[in-house]
Amino acid sequence: MASLFYKFQEFVKTLSKSPTFARNPREFQFETDMNRLFLFTSYNRLGKNADEADAEEIIEMANKASVADQQKQVQENIHFQITNFCSAMNGILLPDLEKRSKKDEAPALSNTAPRRSGLSFAVGKSGPPIDRPAIPETKHLSRGEVSQSLRDGIGYSLDLKPSLITHKEAGEGLFLSGEADVGTVIAIYPGVIYSPAYYRYIPGYPRVDAQNPYLITRYDGTVINALPWGSGGESREVWDGLTMPEIRSNVQNVEKGQDRVWRMLSKPLEGTRVGSSGDVLERRNPLALAHFANHPAKGMDPNVMICPYDFPLTEKDMRTYIPNVSFGNPEEVNMRRFGSFWFKSSAKNSVSDVPVLKTLVLVATKALCNEEVLLNYRLSNTKRRPAWYTPVDEEEDRRRWS
Repeated sequence: MASLFYKFQEFVKTLSKSPTFARNPREFQFETDMNRLFLFTSYNRLGKNADEADAEEIIEMANKASVADQQKQVQENIHFQITNFCSAMNGILLPDLEKRSKKDEAPALSNTAPRRSGLSFAVGKSGPPIDRPAIPETKHLSRGEVSQSLRDGIGYSLDLKPSLITHKEAGEGLFLSGEADVGTVIAIYPGVIYSPAYYRYIPGYPRVDAQNPYLITRYDGTVINALPWGSGGESREVWDGLTMPEIRSNVQNVEKGQDRVWRMLSKPLEGTRVGSSGDVLERRNPLALAHFANHPAKGMDPNVMICPYDFPLTEKDMRTYIPNVSFGNPEEVNMRRFGSFWFKSSAKNSVSDVPVLKTLVLVATKALCNEEVLLNYRLSNTKRRPAWYTPVDEEEDRRRWS
């Protein structure tokens, strides 16, 4: 497999040198990323039974397939891994039904409220809804025990420990415990999902990232706020993503001129508009820690990359292991981008009519073994960067933001 992966790596290196970057840098950066993800995740799915002909076929497909087709295959490859992960988690956490008596055949519930059907809204400050989803019984395992069992089952899990990066803002780092091959889904980015239609509800808007380092944006403009998730929890529970520290602007900064006008025009909207009253999520999820991955220090290389993943909400048996909730109804408003602005659109989703959660995962770009997970943050060079930030590839950054 090492020689086959070398073929993939050599092909990946040629992508960043493509002259097409000069035409539309950000669009072609996305296409290049999707091409890399197609190679990495397809390589991973080949497994140990792959031969050189398989590798050559995938490389040929990467050269010829459209971006849309590659994106579809990446989605399928990621979903295949997520399905296996959810199956492993069920094996760890769900009671052994074979040992139950026929009387107790159905899983016990932690409350008697009927399960909600479809999506509903909790609007404004009217307090928690009465109709809450029922929480199935799970084994009484701590988060640490779940993590260890997952490692025993799939070969790896994640830990939070002091980062090996030396700058003082590094804090906790994300560490892979065990081994994972290239193309493996290492972590899931948890939290509240905001479509462009709901940007103004993001806490701290418009300076949303001033006091919140746990925000991330997909290429399609979807924003995920991981701050409410924190480091997870110790149970399976109804989670609506509403409990979080209040984000305030720095009162020591004096607003002047344009900043003052901007804040008056862009005051965050108040109230709560969550797509459902809450979903039953497994807070002990060992992979729901992608937001703790640090940017590599100078002389270090990233070992994961971001991959958009649209989880189909039709997969109800897997829903509890996807650590995200949508703010608002993701199907309520279609948005189209014009320059830096987003507008409502009546256009229907041409890809699929299946409702999805637009989340993100981290995919390994090399074989990993008991090491810190490092992600290229790709901060814009049009804004002042933190002192600790060292670009992984200055030329790539220049192309992306020029």
